[in-house]
Amino acid sequence: MFYTLSIIGGRWKIGILTSLLDNKVLRYSEIKNKLMNITERMLIKQLKELQNDGLIVRTDYKEIPPKVEYRISEKGKSLETVLLTLQHWGKQYRNY
Repeated sequence: MFYTLSIIGGRWKIGILTSLLDNKVLRYSEIKNKLMNITERMLIKQLKELQNDGLIVRTDYKEIPPKVEYRISEKGKSLETVLLTLQHWGKQYRNY
């Protein structure tokens, strides 16, 4: 359990992962728009950590203007049940 929490813990990682589960592929700006109040610095940090842990895949298209897309990896998809359960729990107890 501690390993799992060390990988997906924090305020933003679960939101990033669930956004990618819902949308398959998102550009950086699309992820930022889905996560209210996240700073540029924090989003970059969280994306790098998720990428380093093998939960997301970053595709950098060598274009001008630059284009970068993120998608959830197979390892990240294996967390789908956990993420959906957490999401359901949050919706159920949000207004308590």
